[in-house]
Amino acid sequence: MKIPLLDLKAQYAGIRDEVLRAVGEVLDSQVCILGPKVEELEKKVAELSDCCFAVGMSSGTDALLAALMAFGVGPGDEVVTTPFTFFATAGCVSRVGALPVFVDIDPRTFNIDPARIEAAITPRTRAIVPVHLFGQMCDMDPIMEIANRHCIPVIEDGAQAISATYKGREAGSIGAIGCFSFYPSKNLGGAGDGGMCVTNDAKLHEMLLSLRSHGAKPKYYHKYVGGNFRLDPLQAAVLLVKLPHLDRWSEARRRNAAVYDSLFAGSSVVTPHINNNCVSIYNQYSIRVRGRDALRKALSEAGIGTEIYYPAPMHLQECFAGRCRMVGSLEHSEAAANQVLALPIYPELSNDQLHYVAQSVLEVTEKQPFRNKTPIAVGWAVNGEMKGDHRAEE
Repeated sequence: MKIPLLDLKAQYAGIRDEVLRAVGEVLDSQVCILGPKVEELEKKVAELSDCCFAVGMSSGTDALLAALMAFGVGPGDEVVTTPFTFFATAGCVSRVGALPVFVDIDPRTFNIDPARIEAAITPRTRAIVPVHLFGQMCDMDPIMEIANRHCIPVIEDGAQAISATYKGREAGSIGAIGCFSFYPSKNLGGAGDGGMCVTNDAKLHEMLLSLRSHGAKPKYYHKYVGGNFRLDPLQAAVLLVKLPHLDRWSEARRRNAAVYDSLFAGSSVVTPHINNNCVSIYNQYSIRVRGRDALRKALSEAGIGTEIYYPAPMHLQECFAGRCRMVGSLEHSEAAANQVLALPIYPELSNDQLHYVAQSVLEVTEKQPFRNKTPIAVGWAVNGEMKGDHRAEE
């Protein structure tokens, strides 16, 4: 059985006609930069995120970059963040000339450990960037308490977490600015690069609008040095077709995760830990195992696609040698990088496929055949309510 890590063709098959029609409308209009499709998407994503404003960006990376620029982060400044993340988080800090300051993660959630942030703050700290990794939001209350006490803005890197919630609050709505990615592999993915910033601050909204168009306002008059960060209307059109399906797709991912959780119960496989006050969208389903690389090789031979998010934490990347600061031990980030493995979790997976993946994992990790292929009725969390039976968290 062949099971890719992600099958975008399966998703596209159900919305193909709508997508082609929406793209055709943009081409027929010949409004090829910004325009009504981008404005409509901005309005809907702001509503989804429980924010007053949204600004479409050319990528999730550029959303982060613009957010840092909006706060004037630059040379001599420091930004506190996690080393266990996609490169863009730390890369954008470095690109504006600031120093990434890394603190370790919570080994259960893989998100930044709020208890370690205070020790990283200095008079040069200009921002804190928590990353809602794998679709689960960080523990935001203690992060915001620290940030507010020190008068430091929080930029939420929600690239993998659009529509995820923490204590009923939407990703992107808690910090000063939230940043999303519409890279094709995301739960809400375009047909190429795209991103968005959300905020409840009118002044930051105006600043972000200016920064995405070379810092101009009005046209050809530049108060700031910005960039060309505009979201393409073709991408906005595709995303507008997909947006109404987002909740259903994320719920299907939660259902698939619950099946995996039950099948791996009692084994040596460490499944994702979701905090009780969070609803994850499972952009990834990353297990932890010893002998990860051997397992990945065996799964590849069995026709199962996997990925390692991420094989090397940021503080061990060559480009940050001498260009970052580490606070305390980063042992949990390093251990995670050696043990995590993302399994297929996309909404269109069948029950047979989920069982085949789990069987293949357990045959390697437990050194014995796994024969239970009976479909299992399990529960999953939706907006804090449990559906069906649910295995209690430890």
